[in-house]
Amino acid sequence: MKRSPKAIQTELTRTRERLDLYLKREADMLGDGVQLYTIGSRNLQRYQTTLSSVQAEIDRLQKKVDQLEAELAGGTARRAVGIIPRDW
Repeated sequence: MKRSPKAIQTELTRTRERLDLYLKREADMLGDGVQLYTIGSRNLQRYQTTLSSVQAEIDRLQKKVDQLEAELAGGTARRAVGIIPRDW
């Protein structure tokens, strides 16, 4: 099913906005976005969200932006397909 260029552009704009928010969140987490607790000689650093989940979402959004740009340029969106060989 082929989507219209306007629909692709709208989704691309929303995806870029979300990507920008995740990049800002990552910068906050790497900067001063850490809660630090000290009890006696022990220290605990805590994020509101895990850094790995934010970075995974950034990667996913960047791939989606690339797919949407390719689709908007007239190319086909690259999709991964898994094949499981069976030998019965």
